[in-house]
Amino acid sequence: MSEGKRFELEQMRGAKFHGCALGQAEFDDVDLADSRFNNVNLRGASFTDITLQGAKLKDVNLSNVSIDAANISGLTILGYNIEELIKGARAKKS
Repeated sequence: MSEGKRFELEQMRGAKFHGCALGQAEFDDVDLADSRFNNVNLRGASFTDITLQGAKLKDVNLSNVSIDAANISGLTILGYNIEELIKGARAKKS
């Protein structure tokens, strides 16, 4: 087992991980642009200062997800423009 292994300034573009246990891993200042994630468990993961611009999420479980301080311009879920829905909901409240 390589628990606690540390990678510093590694160039791993194109690396493939299959069947790896990466629970409790920490990713700081990492470029994962154009990466693919299939059958990945991110339950309980925490994301701060993350760019998902242009990302495509399909067949995802978003139950109990909390999103704060996010730029949601152009965000759609099931074809609905979320920014417009939120604006409409706020307008109804006032």
